[in-house]
Amino acid sequence: MKRFYSATINSLRAFAYGARHEAALREEMIALLLGLPIGVFIAPSAAWYVAMIGTLLVLLAVELLNTAIEKLADHVTPDHHVEIGRIKDYGSAAVFCAICLAGLIWLAALLIRVGLPI
Repeated sequence: MKRFYSATINSLRAFAYGARHEAALREEMIALLLGLPIGVFIAPSAAWYVAMIGTLLVLLAVELLNTAIEKLADHVTPDHHVEIGRIKDYGSAAVFCAICLAGLIWLAALLIRVGLPI
């Protein structure tokens, strides 16, 4: 139980730090907070709601991992390095994929909700 408590505290600390210092994390946290109530009205069913919120959580997780990679890379060498730039680009591409997934799921749910076949 102590390990679970410590992990929770560490996670909350990371969320707080990210919200204060990282614009992308802040924007995705806001999207999740807005998505929670809005999704209730858009989701065609409970399963769709879970999928919609799940994609926002996955997006946030990918952004957190990308931010961790970027912070680690900057710590290793603050100078510009071609290979580290590529690594950062891979992380950015992963975030882009997660954004596309979330957008597709939310769009599909909205189309179903308004009665358009998909």
